[in-house]
Amino acid sequence: MSRETVNSICKNLPGAEVSDPWGGGHDAWKVGGKMFACIGTANDGVSVKTPDIETAQMLIDAGVGEKAPYFHRSWIRLPWGTDEDELRHRLFTSYDIVRGALTKKLQATLPPRDPD
Repeated sequence: MSRETVNSICKNLPGAEVSDPWGGGHDAWKVGGKMFACIGTANDGVSVKTPDIETAQMLIDAGVGEKAPYFHRSWIRLPWGTDEDELRHRLFTSYDIVRGALTKKLQATLPPRDPD
């Protein structure tokens, strides 16, 4: 897994846009202006949102991810080397969580996401 792998997956999600909101080389992927994935300047993995704090902790305990520095406790960082199927699943889950929290009006402007 690499920055290129993450970016190639995220760029194909409906309405996904990348920016560098803090400068210095971050890749912050957003849908509807809300972030669902972020690669930091340390370039040591990608941070993604999970459904809740308990899920994040379970994934950390299981060794799937690590605590995502600077993010809410419902986020985890997937280190480089994470299995690509796991990475894809976590990126899609994070995207779906964030997209689902957008207003219904904004959601209606986005094309549907292809099933996994």
